[in-house]
Amino acid sequence: MTIILTDTEIRIVGSLMEKALSTPDYYPLSLNALTNACNQKSSRDPVVTYDESDVQMVLDALEEKNLVNQSRIGRVPKYEELFSQKHNLVPREAAVLCVLMLRGPQTVGEIRGRTGRLCGFDSLEAVNETLSTLTEWGLVQRQARLPGHKESRYAHLLGDMSEAPVVELDAPVEGGALEKVNRLDQLENEVGRLRDDFSELRQAFEAFKKQFE
Repeated sequence: MTIILTDTEIRIVGSLMEKALSTPDYYPLSLNALTNACNQKSSRDPVVTYDESDVQMVLDALEEKNLVNQSRIGRVPKYEELFSQKHNLVPREAAVLCVLMLRGPQTVGEIRGRTGRLCGFDSLEAVNETLSTLTEWGLVQRQARLPGHKESRYAHLLGDMSEAPVVELDAPVEGGALEKVNRLDQLENEVGRLRDDFSELRQAFEAFKKQFE
């Protein structure tokens, strides 16, 4: 499955996938809400500063690719992603893929921590199973271990892979080893989750206020 998207397309589709899972009551998103989602300072790597005209132009291209749909129900046009539906992704698969789209390559432990507010995984093995499925579908690949690191990272395959790290070909990490996630990573993930929760609450409040303006 070959899907080549630009960095901006990946950020927009990933942001829509994230909000569909984390704040379904405020989804689909208006252009303003989507631009804010793309520009979040938490749960994003790299952080970007798109303006609405940037996002609108890319949305038009994504509509032509049938990856985004515009709903005109209501006073303000709103947007929803069609990627998950097009590729028959269940929530756990969409959650894993969208955090890779929004934050770049990550270890299994990082993925589990960062998908907690989207779709909870009972264990690292459960994350591994989902990654295996996405790998079989050609949406994700396991990368070579970085020097000094014990765990491999996973990356999505939706962008230009011409400069991607070589895929690691040795056997998958055993479940027992996966449980030895670095404590610092766990704390970082927890802080990131709290920041995300705060950001979601702030966006929900702003959306609520706009209803009375």
